[in-house]
Amino acid sequence: MAQATDVRHTPVAPTRTQRLASGAEVGAHRHDDHQIVYAGRGVLSVTTSAGTWVAPATRAIWVPAGTVHHHQAHADLELHLVGLPAWENPLRLDAPAVIAVSPLLRELIIAYTRTENDESAERGRLRAVLLDQLRTSVQQPMHLPTPHSPLLRALCDLLRSDPSDNRTLAELGREVGASERTLSRLFSHDLGMTFPQWRTQLRLHRSLVLLAENTPVTRVAHQCGWSSTSAFIDVFRRAFGHTPGTHRQRSERIVSL
Repeated sequence: MAQATDVRHTPVAPTRTQRLASGAEVGAHRHDDHQIVYAGRGVLSVTTSAGTWVAPATRAIWVPAGTVHHHQAHADLELHLVGLPAWENPLRLDAPAVIAVSPLLRELIIAYTRTENDESAERGRLRAVLLDQLRTSVQQPMHLPTPHSPLLRALCDLLRSDPSDNRTLAELGREVGASERTLSRLFSHDLGMTFPQWRTQLRLHRSLVLLAENTPVTRVAHQCGWSSTSAFIDVFRRAFGHTPGTHRQRSERIVSL
């Protein structure tokens, strides 16, 4: 994450469509407005000091006004940005979040961001329906929190570099110089989740990126550390409501529309 001195301040959050090549980033910046960030294709990650949120084409990311954040593209992105004034908060959220994007909301976001210079009454009605849909959007548990504790940061960095690392918390603790009990307490107090929950979330994040890069499902399961492809499919289905194969088909169908 960029240091505060490097943060760009753009008072008005833009409403527009732009493309980002795979691996491209938009550096640390903040707006005085709220913003919806949606990738019509590819997988988008938004990172703040509090952690990372990942969204495929069936999800969008809510970035509240004043939040310092940066974007990263995983696979080629068609990025749709919707800026909203700080007084207008249809989600009633003061922290970043991943929200579900229904087929209707997707089409509204795309249409609205492709006509940013249109001040017609028709676009005003489009905006009103878009806001109505945002108010009913469901939050998705796709936040991977960033630890503050140096011990925990060292451990999490090990797993970020290799999500397939299946060592126990006790084994990882010996490498970073902390007991299993200490690390368990840090996960609970610092991140608000258990070690297995954090590692599963990390693996789900990585799996979304790999699937966007057209990595075969069996290889995704291996690279993310699941004991078998069926185990990966089961966890993925419980997290997203569908299998990795269905997820890829949905993403491909969305891109082709």
